Amino acid sequence: MHLIIANKLYSSWSMRPWLVMRAAGIAFEETVVPLRQADTKERIRRYSPTGLVPVLIDGDAVVWESLAIISYLADRFSGKGIFPAGSNAARAHAKAISVEMHGGFRALRQACPMNLGKRFATPAISDEVQADVARLEFIWRDTRQRFGGSGGYLFGDFSAADAMYAPVVTRLDTYQLPVADDTRTYMDTVLSDPVFLEWKHAALHEPWTIEAYEEGHRAIEDYRAGSAG
Repeated sequence: MHLIIANKLYSSWSMRPWLVMRAAGIAFEETVVPLRQADTKERIRRYSPTGLVPVLIDGDAVVWESLAIISYLADRFSGKGIFPAGSNAARAHAKAISVEMHGGFRALRQACPMNLGKRFATPAISDEVQADVARLEFIWRDTRQRFGGSGGYLFGDFSAADAMYAPVVTRLDTYQLPVADDTRTYMDTVLSDPVFLEWKHAALHEPWTIEAYEEGHRAIEDYRAGSAG
């Protein structure tokens, strides 16, 4: 299996299927195509019919879009528990909140681009961003109360739903947006997950930066290799 992704420092959509595959122990080859380079579009077009990443190639199957890739993997490796292995209600809920993440929370995503290399001072928070944060907190609290049991993830053990929400976990942390204590507890679980830390370690050692994701906010810490932060 071959997963083509973009910069680990910035690419939230690439992170999602990568986390699922690594957490499930699925072997795959990885190709990182850095964004906003002279040959980026040409390189991505070699693999992706949309000209976008991530894309998964598995023999004759070519699958694009993060959630479609994860759904394909859940079917292909049905014994891996990619979606919760409990009740039908848990699996249905996991799929519903994953789809909501895929198409929603645009105000937060636009105001706070993913950047694993920096910590920024808390920005001015619009009503739309605050509404997105409130919805996130409700989803996480409600899901964990109903399905989480004694585990630290949304459905107890790590699942596709956690992978779908991991990038917004990083955004809340990177931009230090105020959240409730139980939200912070869930965030800390995701941010300390060994598979996530593997992704982040690689991200911090990438040689590429994109100025559009580095400017516009006051950085107070820089975690990248070779930085003074």
